[in-house]
Amino acid sequence: MGDANEIGSNPVTPKVASAAATPPISAPPSQFHSPSLSRSPLLSSVDHIQPANKTPKNSTPRIRTPRFITPLGSPIRRALQLTRLDPHDAWLPITESRNGNAYYAAFHTLCSGIGIQALVLPVAFTILGWTWGIINLTIAFIWQLYTLYLLVQLHESSETGMRYSRYMQLCSVTFGEKLAKWLALFPIMYLSGGTCVALIIIGGSTCKMFFDIVCGGTCTAEPPTTVEWYLIFTSAAVLLSQLPNLNSIAGVSLIGAITAIGYCTLIWVVSVVEGRMPGVSYDPEKGSADVTRIFDVLNALGIIAFAFRGHNLILEIQATMPSDEKHPSRLPMWKGVKVAYTLVAMCLFPLAIGGYWAYGQMIPKDGGMLTALFAFHGQDTPQFILGLTSLFVIINALSSFQIYGMPTFDDMESLYVRKKKKPLPWWFRAILRSMFGYGCFFVAVAIPFLGSLAGLVGGIALPVTLSYPCFMWLKIKKPKIFSPTWWLNWVLGVFGMALSGVLTAAGLYVIIDTGIDFSFFNPQ
Repeated sequence: MGDANEIGSNPVTPKVASAAATPPISAPPSQFHSPSLSRSPLLSSVDHIQPANKTPKNSTPRIRTPRFITPLGSPIRRALQLTRLDPHDAWLPITESRNGNAYYAAFHTLCSGIGIQALVLPVAFTILGWTWGIINLTIAFIWQLYTLYLLVQLHESSETGMRYSRYMQLCSVTFGEKLAKWLALFPIMYLSGGTCVALIIIGGSTCKMFFDIVCGGTCTAEPPTTVEWYLIFTSAAVLLSQLPNLNSIAGVSLIGAITAIGYCTLIWVVSVVEGRMPGVSYDPEKGSADVTRIFDVLNALGIIAFAFRGHNLILEIQATMPSDEKHPSRLPMWKGVKVAYTLVAMCLFPLAIGGYWAYGQMIPKDGGMLTALFAFHGQDTPQFILGLTSLFVIINALSSFQIYGMPTFDDMESLYVRKKKKPLPWWFRAILRSMFGYGCFFVAVAIPFLGSLAGLVGGIALPVTLSYPCFMWLKIKKPKIFSPTWWLNWVLGVFGMALSGVLTAAGLYVIIDTGIDFSFFNPQ
């Protein structure tokens, strides 16, 4: 990480400098509430800013701490040293505001933890069956919750005083900058930009469905085309994306979380209340050959893995909180995560189990439960319920777009901050975020079949959720060799990497074997 990680040898109470020379910005590691002590790997050591005579309004202030501010027996006191701060963080959307709390953490985590990907979970059950479907869903939930706990604990170090405010930053510290780019850059980019593309596809298509429900056959005006609905949804998302930082969208995430719980609950309750479809079958699908059967099972596991995304946002969410040695950010963050994932479990398990009970092998593979609701119950369900469900999906997609786009906004703005050594002007930020939003719109129109690649994408992104946090814990915390914690993290990490490889291969095989309608520039 270059100079950002170097520990100075200066005494805690520095000598008085001359008027001509301005000392570099520094602070003891106990000041966790200050912007993180090192930036994303995108910022090299040469990018550190030497402060001018006048400190910018939003810049990191100079902080001086007396020698005996912490108890002599504390770990912080034993490791108390001066470390250079990176003032860039005070100007970037993820770390610009540090007044977050457990409520904000719960809102953001819940909004990013529940999404449309949960609606295709019953598709995995059609291949795995009742027993193995429930077992694998439970194991995946517990596994990803454990790795989530590891990331929350790794966010800040009591030994060095560093806060790792971005997932890629922690990857670089663990694996080295070059290896981290090879291992994590593409999955993280997809989980940010690719998810935003998928949200435009889903949100635009659902806008069309909502218009048909509300308008019915009474409207005389010609309805917009699918591409025009994509554009309408994208314009709304771009307008909302002008909120400056991650803390400023806490209210948006709250609305997104409420609507996600709303449509998940409405869909499975309606499906269960309406009863099982006539002639429903629960016999798992079997391929014509053993190889096909194996790859189908692996593809189903990829669908389950894809449902548990959002780990690439946990460090960023925690970075919005204040922290010090007596009140570390991991405590309120973990409280928020526990509340959020309790609600996630209350949505995902009934959705998967209730959906498979109602439709069995008849569950549509494209769209999952949302498509099934309209296909099988579009006539016997009140239009109000169908319209409310569609509206919840649209609002949730708009809200999720903001939190998944924030890491990309942060990276784009860091390029300007690194070069110009000053905050990004508001008008330039508006241009950059608009370019990102409409760039995602172009990809959504060009590749409208992106949602059909859930199994493949789940395999590629799986290490970010299930493997890398285990290796990070081993490298940074250094548990005792052959201890239970050491064995647990090695087994989960290695197994997760192997599973990622076979799931990716299975996703490719299923695509080649069953085929996908590659309708480029032709969204339906």
